[in-house]
Amino acid sequence: QVQLVESGGGLVQSGGSLRVSCAVSGRTISSYAMGWFRQCPGKEREFVAAISWSGRLTYYTSSVKGRFTISRDNAKNTVYLQMNSLKPEDTAVYYCAANRYGSGNDPQGSYGSWGQGTQVTVSS
Repeated sequence: QVQLVESGGGLVQSGGSLRVSCAVSGRTISSYAMGWFRQCPGKEREFVAAISWSGRLTYYTSSVKGRFTISRDNAKNTVYLQMNSLKPEDTAVYYCAANRYGSGNDPQGSYGSWGQGTQVTVSS
């Protein structure tokens, strides 16, 4: 019953920044671990970042560490992914997901609710 809607994707030049958002409805997200995933052209969907329900714990795939930051605003029922120093290889459809029983360090298959994704394209 949880619905997630991503927004903020678009076209950005290499080295630029972009912030994608995930608005959640149907439930408060205060007790959910939240994650961001992406699917690059011709590739399988992969983990990008995750955050615990408290916001105290965050996790990132190695390729985005130091460039991307995940955050959440439980009062607004929204999760964000700030992406800096973007590279062409970051081009993908970005998905947010919710895990009611997650800790923030969970496998992709444990997420029960998914958004439809937002396209991020990084040009050279």
